[in-house]
Amino acid sequence: MYYQCFIDNEFIDASNGARMSVVNPANGAQWAEVPACTGEDVARALASSQKAQKSWALLPAFERAKYIYKIAEGIEKERDLLEELLVQEQGKSRAEAAGEVTDTIRYMTYSAEAARRLRGDIFPSDNPREQLFIYKVPYGVTLGLMAYNYPLALIGRKVGPALVTGNTMIIKPHEATPVTASVFCRIVQEAGLPAGVINMLTGTGAEVGAPLTESPIVRMITLTGSIRAGQMIAEASAKNITALSLELGGSAPFIVLKDADIDAAVEAAVVARFANAGQVCICNETVLVEEAIADEFTEKLLKRAAEVKLGDPATNGGMGPITTAGALERVEKIVADSVAAGAKVALGGKRPANAPFEGGNWYEPTVLVDATPETAAVQEEIFGPVLPIVRVKDYEEALSIANARPDGLSAYLWTQNPSVYMDAIQRLETGTIFLNSGITGLIQGYHNGHKLSGVGGEDGIYGIEGYLQKRTVYQKF
Repeated sequence: MYYQCFIDNEFIDASNGARMSVVNPANGAQWAEVPACTGEDVARALASSQKAQKSWALLPAFERAKYIYKIAEGIEKERDLLEELLVQEQGKSRAEAAGEVTDTIRYMTYSAEAARRLRGDIFPSDNPREQLFIYKVPYGVTLGLMAYNYPLALIGRKVGPALVTGNTMIIKPHEATPVTASVFCRIVQEAGLPAGVINMLTGTGAEVGAPLTESPIVRMITLTGSIRAGQMIAEASAKNITALSLELGGSAPFIVLKDADIDAAVEAAVVARFANAGQVCICNETVLVEEAIADEFTEKLLKRAAEVKLGDPATNGGMGPITTAGALERVEKIVADSVAAGAKVALGGKRPANAPFEGGNWYEPTVLVDATPETAAVQEEIFGPVLPIVRVKDYEEALSIANARPDGLSAYLWTQNPSVYMDAIQRLETGTIFLNSGITGLIQGYHNGHKLSGVGGEDGIYGIEGYLQKRTVYQKF
């Protein structure tokens, strides 16, 4: 199957006709192709987005919202197709794909609902016969750079807020997962959006991502990706002082103290590690368990983790594969380095002998014990189905290990002591804290990182606010 890119309300090939292959991570087989866009295509998309933005911004927000609702309706109409494509290109189970489609619709509808809640401020002036207004206005042309773990949901998460606030957006999907982006654009076309409001380019970072990021036409960039990707984007866009919203990686600690509900914590730890084959930015990446309960917790966690089976994602047979071959190799290296430094494999730890399909990016659900804060699997964001367990003497040691990290996207804390979790709210250096809670995310919340985990954020009223800049007006009368 061949899926085209989308410029100026038309589906097109790359200007030179070049194509890229899309591989199914479950079996390693090529199943689709997309255009390998060029600098000429980038220039065309930039011109289209720039031309459309002024008139789009002048539409009342309520009118813009009507288009967003139509997109959401179109996504629901194409639910079955989108779920199938997500399974094929990303490797998640059909049930997880269904959840992603639902989340995408929620992102779009929440943004549309916000149209009547966009607001500025009026402040009293120091001077007679004068008003002081703070208007909120769009940036203009925005660029949405997507990660491969949620190819469709991340589009909805970025496109909805960008459009309702009067921006246009160029979508750049990850090279490994570009197909759902093409289908999304067909839905955009059917919804009747004006040409240029949404453009989408497929291709490599060097040929497409770099010139888009460096363009002075792009006034805001929103990226979901690794810390290194965020640093590269920040550097490339610096000369234009482009506004940035960077949701980057992090290695979330899962702290379990001696007064925790152990059974509930075990269940939450396993789900939060192995969901989507561990490819969730806010996944549980390292358990920090208090010594007094470490044996009991570890025994129960190993038993529960052993129940996580690999299986055909199309039939909800179990945990799916890692999305890319490069990511699989990275996971293998992290485990090997961890074991070489003294950690022990208590479960899994290798590619399965009997994978559901030959040739795929399969890796067993893995638990490492005897890990330390210096272990590679603790130091690095694994982004795969590997969970190291570190024993700590108390809450203060766990907090010290967590805060010593250069990143801070999310953290989990299990305790029944209100004083401890209130202290953690003040002292844990992270964007999101899950207190006696498993992995979750609500559209009305705010998803952001501290330290190297990014700037800006997404979701809720604060996420939508991030797509607006302020304009101060002094009006004499």
